[in-house]
Amino acid sequence: MKPELRVSILSDYICPFCYIGHKRLEQLREDYDLKIQWCFIEIHPETPPQGQPVEHLGYSASHWRNLMQNLQRLADEDHIDFAEHRFTCNSRKALLLAEACKPLGTEKFYALHNAIFDAFFIHSQNIGDETVLRQLAQQNGIDKDIIDQAWAGDYTNGPADQTPKALLPYLQYAGSINASSVPTFALGTTLLTGAVATSALRDAAKKMLAR
Repeated sequence: MKPELRVSILSDYICPFCYIGHKRLEQLREDYDLKIQWCFIEIHPETPPQGQPVEHLGYSASHWRNLMQNLQRLADEDHIDFAEHRFTCNSRKALLLAEACKPLGTEKFYALHNAIFDAFFIHSQNIGDETVLRQLAQQNGIDKDIIDQAWAGDYTNGPADQTPKALLPYLQYAGSINASSVPTFALGTTLLTGAVATSALRDAAKKMLAR
């Protein structure tokens, strides 16, 4: 029997470092019965549904170049393939859809969860597009009623300065632990920020379970 390991992670589907972090966290399943609480944080609610070039995010050219070089280095370390990261999307509907699928069980949740990440970072699809999300959901066995329910609440379509009720607890949780960026991993009282090395996650897990 593998020991149970509970981890919370603040994450957004449009964050490439969250994608790397997700892949690295999954490696802990080799040694642990991993129970992950995905805390969905929308990092760019101002992005229009049709998406926009990454230049509109407000980073300087040199800062963005450094970010992408660091991202590529991390991806190469773990043999992760990426499409060129040239545009970003509005992630609100993707986050709401994934949240609505949690009660369906881990198998269906992770099928959709992985499909959304891959759609954006490997296939360069606009995961802010409702049609794209419906197709991903239906391909992974999510009923139309669940999809409709996911987007039935207030603020599904904005405005940017309002947080949907389903996602609000995660924003409050982030504030309670003083987390200001994604990805942030919480293992007990230990917080790790960024696409940290798998070894750092393993060390935190050992310390947490040793207490």
